[in-house]
Amino acid sequence: MRRSLFYAFMPMLILLAITSSACVFSYLIALSFDDPTILRKLMIRLSQIMLLLSIFPVSKWLGLNKEMLGYAPFKAMFKQFWHGFGLSLLILLPVFFALNFLGIHSIDATKVWTLGWIAKKIGIAFGLAVLIGIVEESVFRGLLLASLRKYLSPFLAILISSIYYAGLHFLDSKSPVSEETLSWNGSFQLLGEAYHNVFAMQDWTAFLALCSVGLFLGMLRLRDDMNLAVCIGCHTGWVTLIRISKSTMHVDLTTPYSFLVSHYDGVIGLLVAGWLLFVLIISIFITHKNAV
Repeated sequence: MRRSLFYAFMPMLILLAITSSACVFSYLIALSFDDPTILRKLMIRLSQIMLLLSIFPVSKWLGLNKEMLGYAPFKAMFKQFWHGFGLSLLILLPVFFALNFLGIHSIDATKVWTLGWIAKKIGIAFGLAVLIGIVEESVFRGLLLASLRKYLSPFLAILISSIYYAGLHFLDSKSPVSEETLSWNGSFQLLGEAYHNVFAMQDWTAFLALCSVGLFLGMLRLRDDMNLAVCIGCHTGWVTLIRISKSTMHVDLTTPYSFLVSHYDGVIGLLVAGWLLFVLIISIFITHKNAV
């Protein structure tokens, strides 16, 4: 039990070290530019960059090679990516159909619908989604899951990595920064507020949905040795669909079924959580039946 707790909280210590370092560097950069408004975004971006860069020293420290992290040769990863992307459409499109059927989503008639506008939205959404998929999957289903898997059972490794994955989506502060509040103390107060927002669990339905996403992707990752690109493709597809939805759909949170989505992005929530867990249980049942 103590061993499991130790390895469960070790990523938190590393995260604290990374975000604290990002807080210091962000303050110095904002101070040098004499622009307090960039502090918050700098803290977020530097934390993300440092998390990604931490893959290399932590992997070397733990003795993890690229195969253990899930990276296959480029050609194989390219194929895996599109397999994962196709899987994401099969899984999430029924959710969007349900949201439209229930009246939660409806086409935004205020937009000027042209072929060029649609192509631009899809291109931007896909490009950003690829970057997000590569970064988040490399960190969570790559480094974190492989590290935890080395010391814990597959179930605990997937569960813990999913909790971290969900929690980091809420690691943010909304407080404005002015010239009066731009200081060492003010910077770390922002960081403290960001961590408070994680543990306050103000949007538990979104947290539950993101945990379900993490569980699904974690199970998908451990199906084969070098299939991280499948998770990247799946993650990319989901983010692409959600970003396109945010650009083209109106979300009505006054309907009787609005409890099925959260205020986080108008998509994830109880419906996504329930649907993903259902798909996950069915896939586990089929895999177990075929193995027997």
